Amino acid sequence: MTDRDRTYEIHEVAQLTGLEPARLRAWERRYAVVRPIRQPNGYRSYTAEQVALLRSYARLIADGERIGDLVKRPVEEVIARAEGRGVADTPNGAMLDAIKALDRERLEALVTEQLAERGLYAFAHEVVLPLGQVVGDLWALGKLPVAGEHLASEVIIQELKNALRRNRTNGPLAVAACLPGERHEWGILVTLADLQQRGWRLHYLGADLPVQDALEASWRLRPRVLALSASHHSVVESAMGHLSALPGKLPPGVIPAIGGSGAEPHARLLRAFGYRIGLEAFSAA
Repeated sequence: MTDRDRTYEIHEVAQLTGLEPARLRAWERRYAVVRPIRQPNGYRSYTAEQVALLRSYARLIADGERIGDLVKRPVEEVIARAEGRGVADTPNGAMLDAIKALDRERLEALVTEQLAERGLYAFAHEVVLPLGQVVGDLWALGKLPVAGEHLASEVIIQELKNALRRNRTNGPLAVAACLPGERHEWGILVTLADLQQRGWRLHYLGADLPVQDALEASWRLRPRVLALSASHHSVVESAMGHLSALPGKLPPGVIPAIGGSGAEPHARLLRAFGYRIGLEAFSAA
């Protein structure tokens, strides 16, 4: 999900939309699909609304439509068609209808049904990720009220956390948390579902956790991996002072890991501090 108050560099937009930077630049030059802000250093800076609109174009392009034709259509029409293309006649379509209607009971029933039918791993990948993308886009575009976005997040996140607790394994322990300032949990919880599928035993400490608290939990629980997450580079930058010192303070044998799209721009520096990036730590362990 995108954050309406943040801006995104072109490499982040490429990851979020599936559109290569070269194509994004070409669309800007030829069609003025969106006009990113140019920073003093010349870098492009995209708003969450622009990212959501580009993702709508990307969905339709993936189905064989042409950008030259799409840019001639009203933006509202493009968004509506992309939304329908993504979830129409699927369980996610029914969930999205419940979210728009703020029908909590209906949404909870649909989520429970899909989780029971698919199992946690498939539910996370086939339901949670696509639904989160559509909800995030509609919210960023002003097509979904904040109450709807909050409802979706609360129901989905709670169900994922409950499922992770129910399906505990006896494998090696990983402690996970979101960095201070990071409140987006959809991504890390899907990753934890993947790790549980691989046999890891998980202890999730939650969102917006001080780095010192993660350190103290590592000494108390003695995990094989301490995994931290951030969805935006600014979150990592804000915590960099604490992050630089953390690996040297961990108990012997604990592997420090950091993931999420926010870690990728700082991967070289973080590796120099002693971190494994993304799922590297779990393969090594």
